[in-house]
Amino acid sequence: MRKDFGVKTWGYPMPVFIVAAYDKDGKPNCMNAAWGGIYDTNQIMVCIADDHKTTQNIIESGAFTVSIADAKHVIEADYVGIVSGNKVPDKMEKAGLTTTKSAFVNAPIINEFPMTVECKLLKFNEDGICIGEIVNVSADVSVLGEDGQIDPEKLQAITYDPVHHTYIKLGEKVGNAFSDGKKLK
Repeated sequence: MRKDFGVKTWGYPMPVFIVAAYDKDGKPNCMNAAWGGIYDTNQIMVCIADDHKTTQNIIESGAFTVSIADAKHVIEADYVGIVSGNKVPDKMEKAGLTTTKSAFVNAPIINEFPMTVECKLLKFNEDGICIGEIVNVSADVSVLGEDGQIDPEKLQAITYDPVHHTYIKLGEKVGNAFSDGKKLK
């Protein structure tokens, strides 16, 4: 038996992306964007309204970063999503977030979030879809495994639960992609 809920914006998992860009004076701003993902090969997309300060910064600078929010910084990640940079110009400072300029694009890397996707703006659609070309992915060495790659258990990425309005830390490995399904061949 199934229960119908009607039209809802529910999807699992929903990443918690912290999108950051510089304004015309080089001041960083960021926002929490739960609607986004990989768009195409070497491309990422986030759905953000045009009235966000971060949106205007992306359009002006032509670049942005997408940090993966982690369990250690859930309060900061939530704060930058509920406070507007248009109303609180120092919201990053209030959140205790610091930045370093990306070596690849004109956008800030938020030091506190251990994984960042650095992007060049490709287009911003009239329906709020911001598409960026991924030019680099950087990660703090603290989240790397013995193989030198990002270790999901160390990263402790969080997802947004749209049903209960909570954040959930990603859990344990349950299978092997492009491999386990071969058992059914």
